[in-house]
Amino acid sequence: MSEDKIIRVRDIMKTKFDMVDGIATVEDALNQMSHVDTKCLVVKKRNENDEYGLVMLSDIARQVLAKDKSPSRMNIYEIMSKPVITVDPDMDIRYCARLFTRFHLSRAPVVDNGNIVGIVSYTDMTLKGLRRQ
Repeated sequence: MSEDKIIRVRDIMKTKFDMVDGIATVEDALNQMSHVDTKCLVVKKRNENDEYGLVMLSDIARQVLAKDKSPSRMNIYEIMSKPVITVDPDMDIRYCARLFTRFHLSRAPVVDNGNIVGIVSYTDMTLKGLRRQ
């Protein structure tokens, strides 16, 4: 990528995502999902001093489905990652990709002024970002 063509996270992130409460059951959270293309659920903060959480569909597959647990008896807080590494919407996607590599991430919430405004993934960076060159 050339130096004069900077692609920002905000240019390629998904702005439609699902937020759930940590106390929701896995079954309820899956039933509430309306944006399956994000492949994750953002877990809401309990209060202003709390942090966001994240549950990947792969977490649900590994910790509920593969272990033959009942999704109606497992809560999101039992399988979520919290706190999560977040990304600034103005970050250059080259640095975002490096961050993902360093911390073994596949996707991350995009936070602007303390609020989640989107989700970014390696797929977004690769398919949307590299095509813009």
